[in-house]
Amino acid sequence: MRSEPIRIALRRLPHGEGLPLPAYATTGAAGMDVVAAEDVTLPPGGRAAVATGFAIAIPEGFEVQVRPRSGLALKHGITCLNTPGTIDADYRGEIKVILANLGTEPFDVRRGERIAQLVPAAVTAAAIVEVETLDETDRGSGGFGSTGR
Repeated sequence: MRSEPIRIALRRLPHGEGLPLPAYATTGAAGMDVVAAEDVTLPPGGRAAVATGFAIAIPEGFEVQVRPRSGLALKHGITCLNTPGTIDADYRGEIKVILANLGTEPFDVRRGERIAQLVPAAVTAAAIVEVETLDETDRGSGGFGSTGR
């Protein structure tokens, strides 16, 4: 069962007129689909910050994560860089999605096409405390790949 939804205010920008608002495709979806507000061609290896045509106001204590769409990733090699991207609660500019083409063919992003998912998430603040030593663990300072041995 879903928790009570948070309220996210959305301001549509002029180049976003006529586009669908971010929305859940199914009742069980974790992310809201978001569409492009512009046409962009991504060459192989290329990347672009694609406009969505809106800005949002996220409640304090939350963020909105930007994540790739699995269909675009599998079929065309299109993904979001900096994934998951974080939209902070105090940001009020246009939401843009950093898309990258990891495929071998140019990819045309068309206005109105679903390009990413937005997932609201609670944020826990941390207080950093400098200390002389850290507590011991079984892993210790073992780095990348150290737990697979």
